[in-house]
Amino acid sequence: MANEHNIIIYSTPTCPYCHQAKRYLAERGFDFTDKDVATDLQAREDMIRKSGQLGVPVIDVDGNIIIGFNRPKLDELLAE
Repeated sequence: MANEHNIIIYSTPTCPYCHQAKRYLAERGFDFTDKDVATDLQAREDMIRKSGQLGVPVIDVDGNIIIGFNRPKLDELLAE
């Protein structure tokens, strides 16, 4: 069940909220793709195109964009 979602986290190595979001998903058994926008220019462009944001984390759950580590919104999308 946990792997039914396509989850991408756009993050940087120094972002504490990024680490919290990744830990939160991992502890709940969700697989995700982590894209480091500090080094991956294509990922950075994708993140900006999807979210209009420069800040991280940006979390893409099945095409639904979450800005920041918004736990209630993340739980809502992962419950679907």
